[in-house]
Amino acid sequence: MKAILPVAGKGTRLRPHTHTKAKSLVHVAGKTVLEHIISRLVPLGIEEYIFIIDENGDQIRRFMEKKFHELSCSYIVQNERKGPAHAVWLASSRVVAGDDLLVVFNDTIFDADLSRIPVLSELCDGLIYSKEVEDYQRFGVNVVEGGLIVNMVEKPDTPISRLAQVGLYYLKDGQRFMEYLQAAISAGDMVKGEYYLPAVFMRMIADGMRLRAPEIDAWLDCGKPETILETNAYLLRDRHHIHGEAENCVFISPVHIEKGAVVRDSVLGPNVSVAADSVIERSIISESIINRNSDVRNMVLTNTILGDNVQLVSSARRMNIGDHSLIEMQ
Repeated sequence: MKAILPVAGKGTRLRPHTHTKAKSLVHVAGKTVLEHIISRLVPLGIEEYIFIIDENGDQIRRFMEKKFHELSCSYIVQNERKGPAHAVWLASSRVVAGDDLLVVFNDTIFDADLSRIPVLSELCDGLIYSKEVEDYQRFGVNVVEGGLIVNMVEKPDTPISRLAQVGLYYLKDGQRFMEYLQAAISAGDMVKGEYYLPAVFMRMIADGMRLRAPEIDAWLDCGKPETILETNAYLLRDRHHIHGEAENCVFISPVHIEKGAVVRDSVLGPNVSVAADSVIERSIISESIINRNSDVRNMVLTNTILGDNVQLVSSARRMNIGDHSLIEMQ
């Protein structure tokens, strides 16, 4: 099996955190999004990881060499932004006869038992992992009959289906899949100037290929600041770890403090992760992510994401407040 990971893209919804780094290198629950994803793929014994990168590709390469140096990786630059299907097609030169493929997009951390792929795909040609959602109008959804996908609808107005595609795909015949990608691109099958995978899958279905839509256990969106914080809370469940230095602190589980971080005279939690080399003093922080080498003093923070090398320093206030007063400091 080979894995294709399109990690190009500006990550505009995550700005300012993606002004200086690739969006897959944003931290959540003590690890980058990419580390969470790769850690879930390693048990599959994947032969080659094929990254589709942009001008931030050197960041991805350095990260993989540092964290997963034992894995076989290749890197292909997407010079033209022509959509997700085009990004996957760029890997066609790395796919040969006999290769099966796993395609993983980097906006999503998933919880799924991928060891069941051989069983789930035994009587079909591919798997389009899905998750039932309430806000189906935001997603491309799969219409399933008799256990097989018969149609795909992008952002439906009516609840024809609530099975949203989550950006995780398995194709049993990788080379044939690349041929379908090529056919869609040659035909100019674009939507608003970009090539998307549903059009490719519908070509496959029209030719009688069988695709299933297994549901994943959890779909953890990492595409926006508010969903990053939700994902941080989910991943911290049952992971209360204080590896750094803590003095005179109260921790409300779960909290994750990396080795090298220092926390003094503070109250942290729930759902707070603090990266290495950060210092927090005399502060109250909840539902937040504090990234590497940041300095937080005399602050009250909630639902906050601090990037690397941030200094956030306030001072104690002196007040003389009489009876029946109301003071709101937003």
